[in-house]
Amino acid sequence: MRIGYGFDLHSFGNKKPLIIGGALIPFEKGLIAHSDGDVLIHSVIDALLGATAIGDIGTFFPSSNKIYKNIDSRILLRDIWKIIQLKNYDICNIDITIIAECPKMSSYIFLIRSNLSLDLHTNIDNISVKATTANMIGCIGRKEGIACQSAVILTQKI
Repeated sequence: MRIGYGFDLHSFGNKKPLIIGGALIPFEKGLIAHSDGDVLIHSVIDALLGATAIGDIGTFFPSSNKIYKNIDSRILLRDIWKIIQLKNYDICNIDITIIAECPKMSSYIFLIRSNLSLDLHTNIDNISVKATTANMIGCIGRKEGIACQSAVILTQKI
């Protein structure tokens, strides 16, 4: 078994659409990022890479490379999963927490879980997604952005 942890944080500030876990969330602001700014998928990618000890999201998709400008983060997730599958790993479970004062995420949880299940070729029951606020504390509490943390357990195929 291998365990990985991922974290990502982006601030609000542009007219990009708000994408969380591959779900388009109606909101007046997007997240500032080189890619589409999907903090949830970025944290999952880092958790997967941490579990396999092969780097981090910046190692594989550096922001200095223009090919990744505004890229759909689900493409990056699928690419990373292909690399990890070559190492004979399967997903045991993924536990994700979105930290955002706004917008409310509850009505998008199932869609996010479905997207991840599809992209990672795993049963939706292996994926937990929760949302919480920062109780009006810090940059998240001031509604300046969104953060996400993810934990992953991988098992190796025999």
